[in-house]
Amino acid sequence: MNMTRRTVLAASAVTAAATVLQTPNVARAALPLVQPELPFIQTDLAPVISSKTVALHYGKHHKAYFDKLNTLAEGTRYADMTLEEIVKQSANSKADAKIFNNAAQAWNHVSYWDQFVPNGPNRPMGEIATAINAEFGDYEGFIKRAVTVSDEVFGTGWVWLTRDDQNKLALIGYEDGNNPVAVGRPAYLGIDIWEHAYYLDYENRKADHIRAVLEKLVNWRVVEGRINA
Repeated sequence: MNMTRRTVLAASAVTAAATVLQTPNVARAALPLVQPELPFIQTDLAPVISSKTVALHYGKHHKAYFDKLNTLAEGTRYADMTLEEIVKQSANSKADAKIFNNAAQAWNHVSYWDQFVPNGPNRPMGEIATAINAEFGDYEGFIKRAVTVSDEVFGTGWVWLTRDDQNKLALIGYEDGNNPVAVGRPAYLGIDIWEHAYYLDYENRKADHIRAVLEKLVNWRVVEGRINA
């Protein structure tokens, strides 16, 4: 059998999806924190997200958050923490706002890339599908709500599938690098609405980007694993 690099990576992705990426792969502690490799090859998300966008988004923007965080956290109380611990511990510290911003964005993007592991179902299944339908009407209603919430975020930010104060599934917008983890809530699925995530491919058509991502890229086996964790 001719095992190309793509074949090997695809097989690895299936294995990863089967074991379920319940939380971003950033558990290692102690500086320097290392940016995880992408769980797919750069061209796998095209045409929804082009190879050029992935290269810039992952190779420049995401990498910069890790690089800056390692510099800022050196010699501080955060130096021996995991990335998620840094997010939680720095969230309410004005003095450590720069550390939080870079840690949160580093964490956000790992979660973001992990949810695109190839070869998984692109729609919710079973009980998760029932819950999505109960809260949003159907999957189309879920997509429409995500677009609406994105418009409620002023400037840059994220839309996260999380839980609200009544512990119900909800799509909530967060400005800049803020995320549910920082406020003690779960982060199941994240939609990056910073312009670097979509502008090369969609220009100002943010809604088209969100719709395409939710219709074609999300591996709901990964999301289900996070919800059931």
